[in-house]
Amino acid sequence: MTADPFRIRDHVASFDDIVDDIRTRSIATRRTVAMEANVAYGREPGETLDIFLPSGTGSDMPIHMFIHGGYWRMFSKEDYSCVAETVTRAGAVAAIVDYALMPMARMDVLIGQVLNAKAFLLAHADRFGATPSRFSVSGHSAGAHLATFLFNRSVAPSGVVAAFLLGGLYDLAPLQTSFLRDEIALSDEEVRRFTPMHREHDPATRVAIMTGGLETHPFKIQANAFRDILAAQGLEVRASHIIDGDHMSTVRDLAVVGTPVAAALHAFIANNASEKPR
Repeated sequence: MTADPFRIRDHVASFDDIVDDIRTRSIATRRTVAMEANVAYGREPGETLDIFLPSGTGSDMPIHMFIHGGYWRMFSKEDYSCVAETVTRAGAVAAIVDYALMPMARMDVLIGQVLNAKAFLLAHADRFGATPSRFSVSGHSAGAHLATFLFNRSVAPSGVVAAFLLGGLYDLAPLQTSFLRDEIALSDEEVRRFTPMHREHDPATRVAIMTGGLETHPFKIQANAFRDILAAQGLEVRASHIIDGDHMSTVRDLAVVGTPVAAALHAFIANNASEKPR
């Protein structure tokens, strides 16, 4: 039987070790980086985010929101506090977001939650010494999928200067025949409504799409296809690859000083968070 290309632990031998490392790093981050935990962005108990502040805080700082992955069904903001290390080193306020998990909640709820988190941060950026005109977002895997909904095209500007998408999922249809069929049971309606490749995006948002060279084939195919779709819609988009990176090592390396992934996120924030959307 051919291995399911979406079952990550079948393709990353060190899956559990990497997850343990990420969680250990996140514990250290919460101990060493100034933070405000469990800030409510909505009315439900789980609708919270953690704010991490760079050293030498001031006013009008950039603010960067990170959305974790886990195929919409696992992990939490606490697991990924470590991403704030790189974000705050770049001089930005980091907001690590929690959202409800499938299958108890459906995809429309999750997307509504990350949109509400963005709206909260834009409305209250000054509370954290930041400015809404310097808002950017990143996400990994399912988090990259959710992040795309923050810069959909609408009558009003999205307010997202730039988006950093790592190992993302941009076409949901193949997941209906993957191992996730029994875990989250995506409906045809959810695939139709919530596949990023089917949607229009804000041409004012600059996008960086990154994949690991050791990712399975569908992740690479989807990244390239989504890059072309965004470019055709008028967005400034760049795609890059981490040659020896897999689906899990790349997200761990977001927090590891000296790795190409951390350097890319640091440069992304420094280069994009200084300008308002076009």
